[in-house]
Amino acid sequence: MADELRRDFIKRAGIAATVIAGSVVATAATTQSQSRGAGNDTGSGVVTGRSKKKEILYKKTAAWNEFYGAAK
Repeated sequence: MADELRRDFIKRAGIAATVIAGSVVATAATTQSQSRGAGNDTGSGVVTGRSKKKEILYKKTAAWNEFYGAAK
């Protein structure tokens, strides 16, 4: 009985692994690849994103003013 359960589990795990591997390969094969520096023929290595969100690197706060004042 225990051997049957173990074999059944291994069989199902193998099938699941095959399905997952197949879907990963299919996704990789159908995904449009973008080279680094998309839109640039030279491929300078700069990665450009497709997000429409504005990137905020700095917000003026009292803590930043204190830090920049001490760094000068």
